[in-house]
Amino acid sequence: MSEQQTVTPMLAYEDADAALAWLAKAFGFRETARYPMPDGSVGHAEMVTEAGGLIMMAEPTKAYRSPRHHAETCADAAGWLAVPYVIDGVHVYVPDIDAHYARAQEAGATILGELADTEHGRMYRAEDREGHRWMFEALPAE
Repeated sequence: MSEQQTVTPMLAYEDADAALAWLAKAFGFRETARYPMPDGSVGHAEMVTEAGGLIMMAEPTKAYRSPRHHAETCADAAGWLAVPYVIDGVHVYVPDIDAHYARAQEAGATILGELADTEHGRMYRAEDREGHRWMFEALPAE
C-alpha cells in the first residue's frame, strides 16, 4: 500500500523477547529496534511487516497478563476468546498470503479461520503464543 501508515499498534507481551523471535518466524515480521530495560526485559521494540507496516511492543510490568493467561482466570476473557474472530487484534496486509499462511501454520500459530477467499479478499485469522489475534489479508493488487 502506498499510503503512509498513520496508526501504529502497540502490543504488550509477557515475554517480549520470545514474542519477537516467534513473530519473525511465524509471521515474517522483521525486528528494527529494541530497547532493553536494566532488568533485561524489553522496554520497547519495533517490527515491520513484509509490506512495511510498523508494530510496537514491550513488556509493561510483571503484573501484566497476556490475553491467553488472562482467560485462564477470568470467565469474561475466556468467553470473548472462545470465538474464532479477531475482536481485539491487528489487521495486516501481506504480499503472498498463501506462503504466509503456510509459515504461520508451520510455526504453530493457532489458526482461528482457515485461508479463504472472502468478499473482502483472500485472508485468514490466527492467534499468537500469548493470545493476541491477527487477521492477515492478501495485499490488494495496485
